Amino acid sequence: MTNLEKLNNIFCEVFGIEPSVLGPGLDKNSVENWDSVHQLSLTSALEDEFDIMLDAEDILEFTSYDNAKSILAKYDIEL
Repeated sequence: MTNLEKLNNIFCEVFGIEPSVLGPGLDKNSVENWDSVHQLSLTSALEDEFDIMLDAEDILEFTSYDNAKSILAKYDIEL
């Protein structure tokens, strides 16, 4: 499984969404149940999956699918 597939699976699992909605328009305003609890679940799952420790500032920036990809790139996670 590629890193992008892992990211996609985590997004789908945490937010209960279909893979077809993943893309540039996916953000906290377009997902009904994207709240602080789900955002922390997302970041925790990503930390576990990619064996990284996100900075608090980065955790706060996890507000969209594209931001998630950019933040993971900062941690040398190739997608």
